[in-house]
Amino acid sequence: MDRFVGQASLEWWANHATCLEKYAIDVTNTVHTAGMWQATGRHAHVLDTAQREGWDFLMEMDPYFSVVFPGEDSSGIFVRVLEAEDGTLTLMEVPKGGWSDEQHPDLPELNP
Repeated sequence: MDRFVGQASLEWWANHATCLEKYAIDVTNTVHTAGMWQATGRHAHVLDTAQREGWDFLMEMDPYFSVVFPGEDSSGIFVRVLEAEDGTLTLMEVPKGGWSDEQHPDLPELNP
């Protein structure tokens, strides 16, 4: 996928079997010449108070999500998410080997 503009889901996985939360996002992604994937976007819907608290908690705990596109299987691209004060999300692919299994041994393998 060289470029995608549309909706996707950000999924936060506690372990290989438990997805704690999914967030719909409007996203534009590109692939750099080095082959690394990155995107910008926003939440597709305004988060209510409980959703915002959950989002903030997950972002503070560990800002790594799987981004899943419509029509794709359950695998995704493992990304680090940064949120600007204006609500803009920046998603940066986590390179293979850039994630320590010791930090999160139960995470599913998203980029085999």
